[in-house]
Amino acid sequence: MPVISIRIPQLGEGLQEALLVEFIKQPGDTIKRDEAIYVMETDKATTDVESPYDGKLIEWTVETGTVLQIGAEIGKIEVAEGVKEMPTGHGPADSHTPSPAASSTSSSSGVSSSPSTPTRSGEGGVMIPPKTRKYLKEKGLLDVADQIPCSGKKLMPEDVDAYLASGGGNSPSAAPSAPLVSNELFDVVNLPQSQIVLNYRLVRGTQVCVPVTVMSEINWSGLESARKQTRDSGGPTAFAMACWCVVEALKKHDKFRSVLSGDGRALKVFKRVNLGVAVALPGDEMVTAVVKNADQLDPAEFYHQLAKQIEIARNGKDQADESTTLTVSNIGKAGMKIGIPAIVAPAVATLAIGETYALPIPDGSGFKFQPTVMATLCFDHRIANGVGAANFMNEVRNAIENFKV
Repeated sequence: MPVISIRIPQLGEGLQEALLVEFIKQPGDTIKRDEAIYVMETDKATTDVESPYDGKLIEWTVETGTVLQIGAEIGKIEVAEGVKEMPTGHGPADSHTPSPAASSTSSSSGVSSSPSTPTRSGEGGVMIPPKTRKYLKEKGLLDVADQIPCSGKKLMPEDVDAYLASGGGNSPSAAPSAPLVSNELFDVVNLPQSQIVLNYRLVRGTQVCVPVTVMSEINWSGLESARKQTRDSGGPTAFAMACWCVVEALKKHDKFRSVLSGDGRALKVFKRVNLGVAVALPGDEMVTAVVKNADQLDPAEFYHQLAKQIEIARNGKDQADESTTLTVSNIGKAGMKIGIPAIVAPAVATLAIGETYALPIPDGSGFKFQPTVMATLCFDHRIANGVGAANFMNEVRNAIENFKV
């Protein structure tokens, strides 16, 4: 039976690249034509992509979380005799002309692109599976993959280990950030995958959002008091409590649980609150933790789930999807009082909570000092207007200032 490539179709006019989010089908599955098999994220929406063929899925040849050009190969499928690979972006045809082999862009180095499914000459044309490609990147050996002896038809991580053990590469402990190009003036290093995904979403935000920012000073006294009451028992942080207050506000403000349709004529309003929280990683990297169905949880369940999802994020797992409409960022933890946050698509708003400071408040003939934070909301003006954003921020502020354990 012939085996042909599954390629990313044209998902929108003028679209050059998209983010691979999820595989719906797995190798070995029998697939029907027009059945959804994977999920892509574009500047318009998150889309289930359908198979253009009947057949059996052989393998996925790229990893999820990879930004790919339209037309790039992402998998291989076994099809019936006589079925030919169709041109990218077209429906079934008898054309024997395959779609052009597109290259992965941001998933590889920023210096040059490489095919999403690299092969090398030799017996059978040895393939490099996604897990081996990732391992090669970690060891700084992706550019010399064709020099590594292979024990089978696919290059495996153990083949890479054997190559390193024999002295190959001259750098058994090469770091992921090992320079791709180095000279007396500069080094060129790969960006980590998490930053590539973040950059893709940031660019989407600048292309499709109309950002507007509002700020509010919030009395932090109630959260400080609540934190003191729960600290000894291992209770939630003041920031976690503030996140709970944001969930309470999101329940009442549909606009901040919405995304704009591709044609800009309608809103998709999510019925559940899937709260995003920005998580900093070593090396100035960032991913998003998400508490799904946060509005269905009681406070204790929410704090437990938030801690769990943050821990998953700290292991490098970004959890954001189209339903993560608002992300909260704790810039105060980095010592920042005020920050104008960016909108990281697919979110439509980002709320930055700054460092606590002592605000002087007139008190008779003198002053008292009130613990205060500056909360800054950047939102997409296409979805919410100024009054709606102000009402949402007032809701957040009231929930925080009246917080009780």
